[in-house]
Amino acid sequence: MADSELGVFLRARRATVSPVDIGRPESSRRRVPGLRRGEVAELAQISVEYYIELEQGRGRRPSEQVVAALSRALRLDRDERDYLFGLAGVAAPPDHGPNAHVDAAMLDLLGKLTDVPAQLFTDLYELVAQNDLAVALLGEPLSAGGPDDSQVCRWFLEPAARARYPVDTQHGVSIAYVADLRATSGRHPEDRRVTQFVERLRRRSNEFVSLWDAHEVRVRRSGGHRVLHPALGLIGLDCTGLLSEDGLHRLVWYSPRVGSEAALQLKLLSVVGTTEFADGGPVGAE
Repeated sequence: MADSELGVFLRARRATVSPVDIGRPESSRRRVPGLRRGEVAELAQISVEYYIELEQGRGRRPSEQVVAALSRALRLDRDERDYLFGLAGVAAPPDHGPNAHVDAAMLDLLGKLTDVPAQLFTDLYELVAQNDLAVALLGEPLSAGGPDDSQVCRWFLEPAARARYPVDTQHGVSIAYVADLRATSGRHPEDRRVTQFVERLRRRSNEFVSLWDAHEVRVRRSGGHRVLHPALGLIGLDCTGLLSEDGLHRLVWYSPRVGSEAALQLKLLSVVGTTEFADGGPVGAE
């Protein structure tokens, strides 16, 4: 199919997505229905200039990761997503991993969770999408693809991944990750993607080996979550997880208890946002 058909399809789908679906308020100042080009580009984490080029049929061929991100931003169902990959001249990815199809209902729910940090993961904790408050709280980059970008891999293989968690909670987090990964392996016993993921961690982390061999099994659905924010200090939250029907994705959100100090901290965090911090204060502060 011609490149211009890609642009026509992107424009048509963009017009059908309500700002409310992505957690933005309705505005009477919008001259056309649907999302603005800049909003789609922001959701897909590409430049506005490149997105405009794609709509105009003159941009370079998008990668699998970009097409997957656009399909999520535009809330495409599986058939529409496969059609978009075909227009882009890119093979559709398998039904797992960071570029796999995500149910629109999961993305819609993520878009509506604007007052609490929320993240969408694959079953191997590859980060697929997150809201601004999650970025401000956890500082987690989106996955670039591949198992080493998994939150679980970083937790066991990169000491910096634990920087925002109190030392006395880290062992419990390790146990929870491994027990949940055991549950994932049980749901997909013949999936080489999962078995290779486990073997990679067994080769590179003695801590992981010890916990894996304990054979604890527990899906992470809820629990306490304590985070050390560089400006706001220790924030205690309740963590809730929701698995997709096929078990391939997990929506996680972090909510404060009513009237708690954490509720006030999250309100402040929504103002502070992703300001860079050094030595516990904003960079450049007096």
